[in-house]
Amino acid sequence: MSLNHIRPWRNIYRRKSRQIMVGAVPVGGDAPITVQTMTNTLTPDVKATLAQVQAAADAGADIVRISVPDQDSSRALKEICRESPVPIVADIHFHYKRGIEAAEAGAACLRINPGNIGSEDRIKEVIKAARDHGCSIRIGVNAGSLEKHLLDKYGEPTPDAMVESGMDHIKILQDHDFHEFKISCKASDVFMATAAYQQLADLTDAPIHLGITEAGGLTSGTIKSAIGLGNLLWMGIGDTIRVSLSADPVEEVKVGYEILKSLGLRHRGVNIISCPSCARQGFDVIKTVETLEARLEHIKTPMSLSIIGCVVNGPGEALMTDVGFTGGGNGAGMIYLAGKQSHKMSNDQMVDHIVEQVEKKAAELDAASAAEAQAAE
Repeated sequence: MSLNHIRPWRNIYRRKSRQIMVGAVPVGGDAPITVQTMTNTLTPDVKATLAQVQAAADAGADIVRISVPDQDSSRALKEICRESPVPIVADIHFHYKRGIEAAEAGAACLRINPGNIGSEDRIKEVIKAARDHGCSIRIGVNAGSLEKHLLDKYGEPTPDAMVESGMDHIKILQDHDFHEFKISCKASDVFMATAAYQQLADLTDAPIHLGITEAGGLTSGTIKSAIGLGNLLWMGIGDTIRVSLSADPVEEVKVGYEILKSLGLRHRGVNIISCPSCARQGFDVIKTVETLEARLEHIKTPMSLSIIGCVVNGPGEALMTDVGFTGGGNGAGMIYLAGKQSHKMSNDQMVDHIVEQVEKKAAELDAASAAEAQAAE
């Protein structure tokens, strides 16, 4: 990322990692940190699964993972991979043959769990299939499914046990001259996961896939993920992320982007800065923000919008945003454009007017970006 010389306290120095490809999407190196999610439809239901993949892609997912637990899923995967707008990662557990079938079906990456995929010989066969079909591999270590010998050694899942599992399987891939891999060390315990990831980051240059597994529902899981992933990303650790929520996969994508946006690591869509509201508010801030979030979902251009209930902080926040609205008196407030007061607007018309101003600004920014790109050619 570019360094901020004016505000150096905003700088994040990303860990140097190798870059691999997941289909056409680069992961690691200087590539943007990618956002992933996972479908929860039955994979053989191709129509439903593709609809969920498309919804995730529309929300901004760069990569989507799909479970492949049986042969029917393997057969369906071929059509899904062919029609998907984003690269597909095949999630493989227990049956190594599903990994081979997934590679043949066109998966861009195979996610294998070392603790349950089977013997080294079986892993070798999966490696061969990945190499033959141009797949990358994610080594997916999980605290809930560590190998028995490591549980015997450490007594329970620990960061050391997780890292040892990951490094053992990195060695297997490297011994077979396979280097197109990334790795994760996930746990539902935020402390365990972050400790494991910090150790792992020092031991390998492989791209790291971040996640707090089985984080919970939308609210609790978002908080746990923001704490765990946010801290690691702030340290510069992480090349791709998946927020694991008991919720719609689209919500995982939204939360993932919000975490990255809050750290300045990815920019997509409208970043709404809004106050929690109080008795000073000149309009219903909470309802207005909720409505604007829904009506501005179609905007993909990175830009900022401030919605502040009164003049205590409104003008100051508007200085830093592309479009702003600050509540006032007599049923009206002030519209700010590019940080400057522009015109008054009545509360009953402000939502439609703000949407119009945001769309206009997004079009201007897109045109300027296109002109800059053309000039650089």
